[in-house]
Amino acid sequence: MADENPDLQYALRTLDREFEEGDITEKGYQKRRTLLLSQFLGPNKPLEIGAHGGNDDQYDGSDSTHMAPPTILNVRPPTADSSQHGLSSPTYAGGFDGMQGGSFGYNHAPSMNTQNPQSAAPGSYDRDSLGMLQAHERVPSSSSYDSLFLPRPMPPGSHGPDGSRTATLMSQNYAFNPDAQPEYVAHPEYVDDGMESYEPVSGGVTRQSTMLDSQQGFFSDFAGQHDDYRESYGGGYHRYSQSGEAFSPTANMAPPFIPPSDLPHGPAIEHLMPLEPRDIPFGVNDPHDKNIPMSTFDNLPAVLRHRSRAHPKQPAYWVLDQKGKEIASITYDKLASRAEKVAQVIRDKSNLYRGDRVALIYRDAEIIEFAVALMGCFIAGVVAVPINSLDDYTTLNLVLTSTQAHLALTTENNLKGFQRDITAQKLNWPRGVEWWKTNEFGSFHPKKKDETPPLVVPDLAYIEFARAPTGDMRGVVMSHRTIMHQMACLSAIVSTVPTESNARQFGTKGETITSYLDPRQGIGMILGVLLTVYGGHTTVWHEDRAVETPGLYAHIITKYRATIMAADYSGLKIATYNYQQDPMATRSYKKNAEPNFSSVKLCLIDTLTLDPEFHEILADRWLQPMRNPRAREIVAPMLCLPEHGGMVISMRDWVGGEERMGCSLTHELDPAQRVVSKDDDKEEESGTKTGFGSSLLGGASRSRIPTTKQTSKHELSEVLLDKEALKSNEVVVLAMGEDARKYASIMPHAVRIGAFGFPLPDATLSVVDPETNLLCTPNVVGEIWVDSPSLSGGFWALPKHTEAIFHARPYKFEDANPTPVLVEPEFLRTGLLGCVIEGRIFVLGLYEDRLRQKVEWVEHGQELVEHRYFFVQHLVVSLLKKVPKIHDCTAFDVFVNDEHLPVIVLESYAASTAPTTNGGPPRQLDSVLLDSLAERCMEVLYHEHHLRVYCILLTAPNSLPRVTKSGRREIGNMLCRKEFEAGILQAVHVKFGVERSVLNLPMGVDPEGGIWSPLSLASRQDVLAYQEKQYSGVDYRDVVMDDRTSTPLNNFKTITDLLQWRVSRQAEELAYCSIDSRGKEGKGITWKKFDLKVSAVATYLKNKVKVRPGDHLVLMYTHSEEYVYAVHACFCLGVVVIPMAPLDQNRLSEDAPAFLHVISDFSVKAIIVNTEVDHVMRQKLVSQHIKQSAQVLRIGVPAIYNTTKPSKQSHSCRELGYTVKDTWLQGKQQPALVWTYWTPDQRRISVHIGHDTIMGMCKVQKETCQMTSMRPVLGSVRSTLGLGFLHTLLLGIYVGAPTYLVSPVDFAQNPMTLFLTLSRYKIKDTYATAQMLDYATSAMAAKGFQLQELKNLMISADARPRADIYQKTRLHFASAGLDRTSINVSYSHVLNPMIVTRSYMCIEPIELWLDIRSLRRGLIYPVDPDADPSALLVQDSGMVPVNTQIAIVNPETCTLAHVGEYGEIWVQSDACAKGFYRSKQEFDAERMNGRVADGDPGVPYVRTGDLGFLHTVTRPIGHGGQAVEMQVLFVLGNIGETFEVNGLNHFPMDIENSVEACHRNIVSGGSAIFQAGGLIVVVVEVTRKAFLASLVPVIVDAVLNEHQVVADIVAFVSQGDFPRSRLGEKQRGKVLASWVTRKLRTIAQFSIRDLDDNPFAELPQHRASRDSKPGSIMGNSTRRGSTLNPETDIPAVPRSPGGVVLEETIAPQVTFPDVHPQATLPELDTRTDRAVSATPVPAPTSAVPHIQEPQSATIMSADDDHHFDSMEPLQDNPAQGGARDFRFSFDMVSAPVDNTTQDHYHQGGERPSTGRDSLPSQQQQHGGYDGNADLASHSYDERPRPGTQESGVIDDWPQEALMYQTSFGEQDELDFSRRPSTQSANVRQRYDGTGYL
Repeated sequence: MADENPDLQYALRTLDREFEEGDITEKGYQKRRTLLLSQFLGPNKPLEIGAHGGNDDQYDGSDSTHMAPPTILNVRPPTADSSQHGLSSPTYAGGFDGMQGGSFGYNHAPSMNTQNPQSAAPGSYDRDSLGMLQAHERVPSSSSYDSLFLPRPMPPGSHGPDGSRTATLMSQNYAFNPDAQPEYVAHPEYVDDGMESYEPVSGGVTRQSTMLDSQQGFFSDFAGQHDDYRESYGGGYHRYSQSGEAFSPTANMAPPFIPPSDLPHGPAIEHLMPLEPRDIPFGVNDPHDKNIPMSTFDNLPAVLRHRSRAHPKQPAYWVLDQKGKEIASITYDKLASRAEKVAQVIRDKSNLYRGDRVALIYRDAEIIEFAVALMGCFIAGVVAVPINSLDDYTTLNLVLTSTQAHLALTTENNLKGFQRDITAQKLNWPRGVEWWKTNEFGSFHPKKKDETPPLVVPDLAYIEFARAPTGDMRGVVMSHRTIMHQMACLSAIVSTVPTESNARQFGTKGETITSYLDPRQGIGMILGVLLTVYGGHTTVWHEDRAVETPGLYAHIITKYRATIMAADYSGLKIATYNYQQDPMATRSYKKNAEPNFSSVKLCLIDTLTLDPEFHEILADRWLQPMRNPRAREIVAPMLCLPEHGGMVISMRDWVGGEERMGCSLTHELDPAQRVVSKDDDKEEESGTKTGFGSSLLGGASRSRIPTTKQTSKHELSEVLLDKEALKSNEVVVLAMGEDARKYASIMPHAVRIGAFGFPLPDATLSVVDPETNLLCTPNVVGEIWVDSPSLSGGFWALPKHTEAIFHARPYKFEDANPTPVLVEPEFLRTGLLGCVIEGRIFVLGLYEDRLRQKVEWVEHGQELVEHRYFFVQHLVVSLLKKVPKIHDCTAFDVFVNDEHLPVIVLESYAASTAPTTNGGPPRQLDSVLLDSLAERCMEVLYHEHHLRVYCILLTAPNSLPRVTKSGRREIGNMLCRKEFEAGILQAVHVKFGVERSVLNLPMGVDPEGGIWSPLSLASRQDVLAYQEKQYSGVDYRDVVMDDRTSTPLNNFKTITDLLQWRVSRQAEELAYCSIDSRGKEGKGITWKKFDLKVSAVATYLKNKVKVRPGDHLVLMYTHSEEYVYAVHACFCLGVVVIPMAPLDQNRLSEDAPAFLHVISDFSVKAIIVNTEVDHVMRQKLVSQHIKQSAQVLRIGVPAIYNTTKPSKQSHSCRELGYTVKDTWLQGKQQPALVWTYWTPDQRRISVHIGHDTIMGMCKVQKETCQMTSMRPVLGSVRSTLGLGFLHTLLLGIYVGAPTYLVSPVDFAQNPMTLFLTLSRYKIKDTYATAQMLDYATSAMAAKGFQLQELKNLMISADARPRADIYQKTRLHFASAGLDRTSINVSYSHVLNPMIVTRSYMCIEPIELWLDIRSLRRGLIYPVDPDADPSALLVQDSGMVPVNTQIAIVNPETCTLAHVGEYGEIWVQSDACAKGFYRSKQEFDAERMNGRVADGDPGVPYVRTGDLGFLHTVTRPIGHGGQAVEMQVLFVLGNIGETFEVNGLNHFPMDIENSVEACHRNIVSGGSAIFQAGGLIVVVVEVTRKAFLASLVPVIVDAVLNEHQVVADIVAFVSQGDFPRSRLGEKQRGKVLASWVTRKLRTIAQFSIRDLDDNPFAELPQHRASRDSKPGSIMGNSTRRGSTLNPETDIPAVPRSPGGVVLEETIAPQVTFPDVHPQATLPELDTRTDRAVSATPVPAPTSAVPHIQEPQSATIMSADDDHHFDSMEPLQDNPAQGGARDFRFSFDMVSAPVDNTTQDHYHQGGERPSTGRDSLPSQQQQHGGYDGNADLASHSYDERPRPGTQESGVIDDWPQEALMYQTSFGEQDELDFSRRPSTQSANVRQRYDGTGYL
C-alpha cells in the first residue's frame, strides 16, 4: 500500500526521520504511524497493518482479542492509551487541527465517481479530489469534508486522505491545528512526559465549530456573518447560566482549585471515564444489493441517482390522510427526476451561489414536495433551511433573516395561505425573498441519456432550526458527511435486527417505514426522508390524527406490511388504549383483513424519557395480539436530540461490540456466584427472552445466573432507583430487570427507570457534572455529553453557543493533583440528565426539568448545606395521581435571593372563566376550591418528595405556553418560567409557601430591638471602635457687611429695618420688577415707590381691616408684587403672616378643609388677597364649597380683603410709624411669620419663624452663595415658604439688589421665560425644584439664551436627592453654556430651608454605591457597582453653609455616630426655625433642643428626623490643583418612613423603586410599601387588570431578591386610583390610612404568607361605621376615646380571601353580617369566601353571590372624587375640635392589641397629648378618614419637611400655576404617641424622628 501511495510514503518518511532524530518518543511514533496508516487507507480497504514497513509494530493491545472488519465508518485506530481510563494524549488538550475538513466554499471540479457511482472500484480514489489544497484555496466537495472544518497546509506535494471515519475519544487529530491557528498556543502543562508538541499529519475529521475565529473568512462565503457573537437570534438566556451569559466550558482553563478532600464523593476520585465507541464490525451494504457497499457514495444525491437507476419503479413515499386514504405517492425515478428539476431551476434561474441558503416551507403532509425540494437543494449545491413554523410569522421572518435566505421553495397552497394570513394580520412579506412553487416545476428530462449534470455539492447540507427549552430559536448545521455517518449507523442498526426466521438480514426491497412524525425536522426527517433515500426504503407517512381512529393505525401497518414503525408515546398510547377498550374495533376495522404485525422488525419510539410500564402494555397487549412473535424485542425507544439536529444517540441495537466501550457491563447487584464464560456463541435463547430483562451479561464477558433463565444484552433494561438518593444525585439501584418490574408497585420509595440501550456505535459518551464540568463518579446522575461524527458541529451564526454546547471539554482529577485537567475530546452537551448502568443510558430528564432546593442542617455542631434535586416528571406524576381537577401541570425553579425556589403551575378547569353555555356570562371562580387545590399540591409534594414549594399558580386549561414535540404540543416549563418571570402567565390564582421554602432571610443583631437598640449599637461600635465621630466643622460669620456701604447688616434686627434703610440709601434704584410670559419687563418699582406701596397696604390693613399687633392674617396671593407689599406691610404692623397658596378649584375637597382649619386653629382675623385670588374666591363653586364646609366644621370664615388697589399713600412707612416695635421682639412668643407646610399626604406642619430667624436665613444665604448687590435676585415658584419665600421677598432687600418676579403661571405657559430672565439679567444665584426642571427639559429646548453667568442653580430637595436630576439638567442645558458645577442640590428641611448645599463646591455630585445589606444594619459600606449589582446609588447633598454645624447622632442614645454608620441628622444654625407653632407636644420642644450626650452640652441642635451620614472626600480643586478635603452630607431618608423587619432597617423608597422597575404594567411612582399590624403591605398601581395573579410573584420576587424581605400582602389599584399629591408625589400616609380603613379602591388583593398568627387576626372584623368614634392604634399602644366601642369600632387589616379579592367601584350598597372575633380573619378564612376572581366581573346581580369581605363603607361611584375627603359633622365643642391626628409611621413594631387594656402603655390613665386639650370624642376626623385614619400599627409621623417635594410629575405644572402648595390635613404640629423618658421601665423607647414609638 505504501508503495502505491506517494503521499503515504512521504508522510512515513517524515515520521521515521522525526523518530530517528529523537523528536518524538517511540510511543508517540507508534500512535502517529498507526493513525497515518488508517487514514491513508480508502474507506473500503482492509487495514493491513503488517505491510507498512519493518518498524511497524503491532497495536498496543487495547483490542488485542478482537479485530473488526472494515466499515464505512472505518475502524477506530487503537492507541496505547485506549484501554486506560486516563487522559489520552494530553498533548492534544491544547488543541490540534486534525480535521481535513472541506472549505466553506465549493469547487467546480467534478466529484469522485458521482456521475456513475457503481463504476467506482471499491478501493479506488482520486488523488486530485482527495488532495488537500492550500489554506486559502477551495477544497473539492468530493472529499466529503465536513463543512465545519478548515483545510490546513500540507507539506509540498502531499495530499490529504479521505478521513471518512471520525476519531473520537483518543483521536490525536481531533482539535484544531495550532499551526493553522496561529493565535492558538498549546498549553505545555498538558504535554505528555517525554513527548514534545508536534504537528500531526492530517487525519479523520469530526464535528467542529462553524464559528472559530480563524474560520470567519471562509465561513462568510455563505454564512453571512462577520464577527457576529450574538447570544441568539431572538434573545433569551442561556441554558447553563443564571445571568444570561453564554457559559463556555471549553476554554482551556481549569475550574477553580478544588482540593480532593472537599469534593462531595470523598478524597479518592474515581471518575467514570468516557465510554469509547463500539464501532460497527461489518460493512454497510445496499439493502437491495449486498454487493454494493454504501461507502461507494459520498453524499445523498449520489445515492438518490443510484436509486432512480437501480429500482426506479419502487415506491418511495405513500402519503395518507387522517382517514388512511392515499392522497399521494411517488416512485424513486419520479422523486429523482423532480429533484433534478428543482436543482436545474435553482442553478439556471436563481443566481444563487453554491452554499447559499434556500428556505423550504412546506406543511407536514406535503412530505413528497418537501423531499423533492430537499433533494433538489442537495443536488444544486445550496443549503436547505426547512421551516415548519408556517403559522408563526415572527419565527419565519427570524429564520429567513438570520440565514439570509433570498429564495423560498413552497407550494401554491401555502403561498395562498401566506397571502391570506399576511393580509389579515396587516403584515408585510419578508423583504428580499423570492417565492417559488415547486409543485409546478415538473420533472427533469435530459436530452441525452447521460446528460445528468455532475454533482458538485458543498459540505453544508441543511440547517435545522429548533427551539431550545428556553424558547430560543437556534439553527443546527448539518453537513453531507454527517448525514452519511448517520445513515450508515442507522442502516447498520436496522440491518442487524434479528428477524423471525433468522434468515437473511437484508431484504430485496428495503424496509417499509410507517411514520407520523414531522418529516421536516429531527428524527422524523432523518427516518422519513434521509434514511428512506439512503436505504431505498419505502415510507408510508400518515397524519398523526390517524392513530386516534380505533383500528386505523393497525390497518395501515398491516396493509403496507410495515417493517419499521416510527412513532411516539402519545400516538402509541392512543392506539394501545383504544385496543384495550374495544379490541373488536381494531380487529374488525377491515373485513377479511385481521391486523397482522408479523412483518414489524422495530417499533421506534421518539422520546427523551422512558415509560417502562407502558412498554409492557404495548408489547403484551397490542403488538403480541397483533401477531408479532417478537413483541417485546421490537420495542425500541430512541434517545434523540431535537435541539441539536434530531439524531439518535442511543437505542436498542444488535450491533455488538460492548466490550470495547471500556466500562463495566455488570452492576454490583449481580449475584456473586456468576461464572465468567468466554463462550460468545451462547448469547441467548429465544425461548427465555423477555425483552425487558436486566443486562446482567455484556461485552466480551458473559455471565450466567445459576438459574435456567438467561437474560440478553439486547434486552431493554429496567432498574428501580432509590428516590431519596436521587435527590442527592446518587444512583442507588434497588432492583434490576424482572425484579424491578416485580417490586415496582410495592416499593413506594423507588423510581422505575428504563434504559434506552448502549450509545450509538460510533459515539463517545460521558456523564459530566453540569455545574462543575467534572466527570462524574460512577453511580452519580450527571449530564450526558456525547461525541460522534453523526452529530452536528454547531449552531448557525452563534459562535459562543457553539463553543459552549458543541465543543464542551470535561475535566477530571488525577491522583495527587488538586488541579483538574482536561479530558479529550470535545463533546456535545445534550442537556439530558441521567446515568450509565452496565453501559446503558438511563435518562431522568432534561437539565431544565430538574429542580433544585437547598437544605441545611446541623450535624455535630457544624452547619451543613446541600442541594436536593427533583425531576419535573416525577412531580407531575405525583400531582396528577393525587390531586383532583388537575388538567396538566409543570414545574421549574427560579433563582431568587441566592436560592433556587420551586414553582408549580397548574392547569385546572376550576381556574377557567369560560361560559358554561354559549353566549352566557363568564363563570365566577371558586377561590376556595382554587386555594384548596394549591394547598393540596403543596402537601402532596412535601409528603411524597419533601419538596418545599415556593409558589403555585393556577391557570385555565391550555393556557400555558407549549412546545411542539413530535408534532404534539406539550407544556414547555422553561417557556413557563420565562413568562412567570415576565409576569405574563394567564394565572387567576396564586398561593405561596414562603414559610417552608424561603430559609435564608437575614436577621439583625437584635431582631426585636432593631438597629437602634443597645445591642445593635454595641455590635456596630465593636466594628467601628477606632473610627472618628461624625460631626461637621462650622464657619462662623458674626459680622455680615453690605458690599456697597460696608455697613454691618447684623446690626439690623428685622428685615423691615433693613428695608427702610435701603429706601433711605438707594431710593431711586430698582427694587422689584415683574416679567410677563413673553419675557417683557413690567413697570419697575423703585425702593421709594416700594416703600410707599407697603405703606399704603399697611394703612389699608390698619384702618380697614382693623388689625392689631399679634393678629393672624392669611395671605393668599398669586406670585405678584402685591404679595410682596402685603407681607412687608404685615411685618410693619406686627401682624403674624400666614402665607397660603390660592385654592385649587380642582382640589377643593382637599384645599377647603385645610384652609378652614388654618383659620380655626390660628384664630385668623382676616384673609387678604389680590384681584386674581379674589375672583377665584367669589366664584360660585368655590364660595359655596367653603360656606358649606365651614358650616359642617362649625368654623366662621373671616372677611376677605383685596389689597391690590389701596388708597395711594405719599408717606413712607417710617413717617407713618410703621416700624417693628422692640416689644414685639422681646418675648419670642410672637412670630413674624408662620410657614405652613403640607406633606404629600396633606398633613400640615406649622413652623414658627421669628424676625431673628429671618435675618439668620438671609445671612446664611448671602454668605454661603456670595451674593452681592451687583447681581439681581429672581423669585419664581413656591413663594409661600422655604427658599422660594426667601428669594421672592427677602434676599433682594437683604443684599440690596433688584428682584425680578416670574410667575409660575407664566412659567407653566412658557418655561423659556424663566431662563431668558436668568440670562438677560445675569442672575448668579437662583433656586429650582426637580419638578420645574423635569417640566422645562421636556417642554422646551435650551436655545435662545446663555447661562454662563448662572453660577449656582440650587435644586431644593427635602430628602434623598434624585440621582438622575443632575445628569438630566446638565445634558439639556449644556448647549446653553450652563456649567456642570453650577447645578447644585440643596438639602431643605421644614425647620431650615438650607441645611447643606453643593453651591460653589466646584465639583460634580459625589456618588457612592452602598452595600444594601450593610445599610440595613445601620452601616455604611461603599462597594464597586460592577462587583455588586444590587448596590444602592446615593448622591451627596453638599456641605454645611456658614454658621451651620451638623452632627450625626444615634436617635436613641443621643451619642455621636462613628464614621461608617448612619444616624439622625442634627443641625445647629442661625437659619433654624424657632419651633412648631402652637404645638403642645413635649417632644417638639425637645426636638428644638437636642443635646449630644458625648458632645458640648451647651450647644442645642435641631433634630431633623432624617437619617444620613457625613463622608469625607478629597478633590484636586485647590490652588494649583492641590487636593482639598471636603466633608459632605448624604441624606438617606426620613426615619419615620423606615420600617424594620427581623431587626433590619428598610427604606421604603428603595423597595418601591424595585417594585416599579420589575414590570412594565406597574405605573412609575405607583407603589407604596408600609408596615401595618406587623404585616408588610405593598400597594401597586397597575395599567391592566387581567391576570394580576401572575404579577404577584414578580413583585414578591423583586422585593425578596433585592431586599431580602417577604411581603405579606400585595394589593392592586387601577391606574388613577393611587393617591397622589397635586405634584404627583406619593401619598404614602393616605395609602396606608385608606388601606387600613378599607377605603382604598383595590381591584385585587393577595396574601403571601399565612397570616393566622398576626395580631390583627385577634381584632374584631367589623366595618367601622361612618359615624363611629375615632380610635388610634399607634406604636405599641392602643388609644381610644371614652365612647369607643371595642367590639365594633376597630377596623382590621383587610385580608385576601383565598389569595385574591375583587373590589368593585360601582355596585349597590350592601350590608355585611357581623363577624365575631376568631382565630383568623374572615377575609382570609376560605370558609367564608365565595366566587372570587382576579379578572373583571360584571356588577352583582341576584344570580351572582357577593363576596362576604367588606369592601367599602360606602360604595362610591366612579366619578366621585369626594370619597376620601367628604365632610363629617363635629359632634361636640367645635372650638376644641381643631387637632386632627393623621399621623402614621412605617416603622412601628406592632404588638398584639389587648382589647381589655385601652391604654396599654399609659398606666394610670395617662395618655399622650394629641396636640391640644380636647376629648377623644371631639377629635372627629374628616376628609373621609371615617375617624379611623389613625388605625395602623405604625404611626405615620411625618417629619416636618418642606412642602416643596421634589419627586412629582411634570404634568402637574399647569395645575401648579395658581396653587403650588395646598392643604388637606389640619395638623399643625407633630403627633407623638409616646413621650421620651416618661415610659415604664419595661417599654423600650424608639425614636422615629418626631417622637418615640
